[in-house]
Amino acid sequence: MRTAVGAKSSRRSPNGNRPPHGTRGAIGRAANDTGAAAAIGIFDSGVGGLTVMHCMMDALPREHLIYLGDTARYPYGTKSAETVRRYSIENAEFLVDKGIKMLVVACNTSAAAALDVLSERLDIPVVGVIEPGASAAVERTRNRKVGVIATEGTIASGAYTRALKQLDPELEIYTRACPLFVPLAEEGWVDNEVTRNTAALYLTSLKRSGIDTLVLGCTHYPLLAGVIGEVMGNKVRLVDSARTTADSVTATLAQHGLLRRSGIGSVSFFVTDVPDRFTKVGARFMGQRVESAVRIER
Repeated sequence: MRTAVGAKSSRRSPNGNRPPHGTRGAIGRAANDTGAAAAIGIFDSGVGGLTVMHCMMDALPREHLIYLGDTARYPYGTKSAETVRRYSIENAEFLVDKGIKMLVVACNTSAAAALDVLSERLDIPVVGVIEPGASAAVERTRNRKVGVIATEGTIASGAYTRALKQLDPELEIYTRACPLFVPLAEEGWVDNEVTRNTAALYLTSLKRSGIDTLVLGCTHYPLLAGVIGEVMGNKVRLVDSARTTADSVTATLAQHGLLRRSGIGSVSFFVTDVPDRFTKVGARFMGQRVESAVRIER
């Protein structure tokens, strides 16, 4: 059974739990003693990345996981790429200060805007949610027509289109921003008339395009998979980027010799705003109760 921890004991930055600000220069490097025993850091703009964390807990029960939800500055999907990049770097700095062995960018918008710069500045493996989802879609499609639904920021970035085209230049790709899916998921409205009507409004044209594979390009969207599947029909395969990311994390840890081979894993949650809403809504994304979260100052 995994241990739940409010905040693990670890080194603190000169500002305590407050991450440094600014985007110039290299992010603080991971601690020198990082290795298989160290934790994996995960960040998201809020609660959506908990779907990724939940899948990682199932796939990697021995690993220590530290989650940061930037709830004070949520949502990222409607912000500029420059702003999202700055926020993402600050989130990474906080987690790196904890001595993590790997960073998981569990926010699609952050992965689209900042994955490259984070990979360049860190000397630990960095895994995002876009490439694993794109790879799974290419493997599953039969008619080479793939759809992607995500936030406005992720769609506008073109990150999924680039990732898919890099894997198969002949793909036909259809994208659609579905911003209302995020508040519906957080309210727990996953199977009612409002959600079904919203899904039909967003997805009917995608269904007419003839796609046979649809990437759920936002970590909130797996909660609405039932309604999305109803609208798209049983001939369209849904790709859950949370699950494919957990698979990618496992493979990357093995590749770098960083898998924790024994012991019981633990989880720690940090947020940038009052934790009450995070712990309440988080249960919908985790499939279990989020006992507590520690607020950090910005």
